Amino acid sequence: MDSKKPNTPNSKGAADKKSSTTKAKSTSGAKTQKNKSTTLNSKEFKDTVASGTPEGKTKTQNSPKKIAGNIKKVTSKTSLAKNNTPKKKASAKKETANYELRGVSDIRRSFHKNEEPLYFISATNFNLLGADEWIKGFKFITYIECFDGLHPNVFSPKQEIPHDDFEGIEDINNYLLQHPEVQDYIKTRSVDGRAGKAMFLMFNEKTEELAEKLGLEIMFPKAEMRTFLDNKVNTNRIAERAGVACVPNVLSNVKDYEHMRKVSKHLGNELVIQTPFGDSGHTTFFISNEEEYQKYAEEIEAEDEVKIMKRIRCRGSAIEACVTRHGTIVAPLMTELVGFQELTPYEGGWCGNEIYPNAFTPELRQKAIENTQLFGDQLREEGYKGYFELDFLIDQDNGEIYLGELNPRVTGASSITNHAVFALADAPLFVFHILEWMDIEYELDIEAINKRWSNQENLDGWSQLIVKHTDDTIEYVTESPKSGIWRMFDTGHIQFDRMDTHRRAVENENEAFFLRISKKGDYLYEGADMGILVTRGRMMTDDFKLNNRAKHWIKAIRSQFKSEMVEDKKKPKLTGSLTK
Repeated sequence: MDSKKPNTPNSKGAADKKSSTTKAKSTSGAKTQKNKSTTLNSKEFKDTVASGTPEGKTKTQNSPKKIAGNIKKVTSKTSLAKNNTPKKKASAKKETANYELRGVSDIRRSFHKNEEPLYFISATNFNLLGADEWIKGFKFITYIECFDGLHPNVFSPKQEIPHDDFEGIEDINNYLLQHPEVQDYIKTRSVDGRAGKAMFLMFNEKTEELAEKLGLEIMFPKAEMRTFLDNKVNTNRIAERAGVACVPNVLSNVKDYEHMRKVSKHLGNELVIQTPFGDSGHTTFFISNEEEYQKYAEEIEAEDEVKIMKRIRCRGSAIEACVTRHGTIVAPLMTELVGFQELTPYEGGWCGNEIYPNAFTPELRQKAIENTQLFGDQLREEGYKGYFELDFLIDQDNGEIYLGELNPRVTGASSITNHAVFALADAPLFVFHILEWMDIEYELDIEAINKRWSNQENLDGWSQLIVKHTDDTIEYVTESPKSGIWRMFDTGHIQFDRMDTHRRAVENENEAFFLRISKKGDYLYEGADMGILVTRGRMMTDDFKLNNRAKHWIKAIRSQFKSEMVEDKKKPKLTGSLTK
C-alpha cells in the first residue's frame, strides 16, 4: 500500500483538497477552538450569570440569572432553556394519572419492547458498549469497524467517499451523516416514516442540520448549549452558582508572563493553566517558571480568558450522572488514571478509570454525590437535561474535594459506569438519559436509586486502560490485535482467546476485553488511540501508581501491534482521543 495515502480513523481517504474552514485545535476529538458566541469574559459575565472577576480575585458573588439567558444575550438567538427544559405538569393529580411507566421495572420492559429506531453515531461504539442489549432496535453507526464485521448491531460504511481532513469527532459524525450508505441504512430502518433518534459523543450545529435533513432527532440539548457548558471558564462560574467548590483560581486573560504572575500572585508559584476547550490534558499547562510558560505562551495568550489555578497535590476521580425531570441520578465515584507515560504522551492526560468498593472514604463519596446533585440541579435550572460527567480533584494535603471539569455528554468513563453491578441491577445510566427523549410520562424514585447506587455492596471491581501511541513518530500499522477476549499466561504473554462484543465476558483477572481502534493500514501518530483494554480488578496501587499487572497488560497488548516508520507522512490534523 502506498504509504502516502493514509487509511486511518484520522486521515484515511482524505481528499487532497484542504478544508477551507478555520482550523481548530482538537483533543479527545473535541475541537478546542474558542467559540466567541458562547464564551463570556468576566466583564460580560457580570451582568448575566455571575458578577465579574477582577484581576487577582478568585471568588465572585453569584447572580440569579440563568445560563440560558447568557446564550440568548451573547448570540441573540432564542433561549436554549425554552427548547430543552422538561415540560411542567399541570398538577400533581394529573401527573399521577398520566404516568405510562411506574418505576424501573416498567422502564426496563418498555425499552425491551421499543419500536423506535435508536442510534449511537460516532467514531467507535466504545462509549455505549452494550446499549443494544438493553434496548430493542438500538444500533451503532461508526466510522471505525472495531469488530471486523462480527458485531451484529454495528454498521460501518464499506466504501470511503472523498472528504476533507478530519479535525475532530464532529467532522467524523458529519461525514457519516452525509454518506450514502448511512443514509440508506437509516431510511430502510425507518418506522411509519420516522427516521428515529440518535446520540452522538460530539456534535455541532452542522451535525444538527444534517440530522434534521435525515429526520433524526438528536437526544441531547442543543450543540450551542453544550459548547457553552463545555467551556471550562463558564463551568467554573456555574460551579460557584451551584455551591460547588473549585480549586483556588482566577479567571483572566493573559498578556505575557509578567501579567500572568500579577493576576495570580495569591495562588503561589506552582500553577496550572487551562484554556476554555480541550481535554485529556492536551490543553492543560503546568507552569512554575518563565521557561515553562513560554512553551505554551502562544496558546495561552490567544484566549480571551483562561483558568489559572493553584497547583495542588491531587488525585483524580470521575463521576457520571443524569439530569431527569424527577431529579439527578448519580452513579458511584470512580478513580481516574492520569498522565501515565506508559499510556499517554500528555502530562495530566486522562488514560483510564477504575471502579471498586471502598475506593474512597465514606465522607469523600458522600461529598462527591452531594456536589454532583447540586451541579445537576443547577444544570436543570439552566435548561440542560440528560447525561453528564464531572471530574473531581481530591487534595492530598487537606482532604478537600474540588470540581475539575464538566463534560456535558457521555464520556470515556461511560463504559465503566454502565456495566457495573449497580447499573445491571436497575438500568444503565444511558437508559434514563434516552428516556427523557422518548415522549413517555414516567414515575421514578430518584432518591431510592441514588441510595442503592451508593451502597458499596452494589459495586464490583473493573478497570479500563486507554492505550495511545506515545512516541512522537508516524508509523504505518502492518499488524494489529483483534477485538475480543484475550488471556494472559504466567509468562506475561497474551493470546487471543475468543470473539466477544462485551466486557462482561471477562471471567477473571487473567482475561481482558480489548477494543481495537487502530488496525492494519492505519497510521499511528503521537496521541493516537490504539485501543481500550478492560479487565476485572484494579490496575493501580493504593498510592495511585500503575501496578505490575497493568504494566504487563500494557506491554503485552502493545507487542501485538507491528508497524513501520514513515518519514514522509504529514501528521494528521485530528489529534487527541476518539473515545472521550
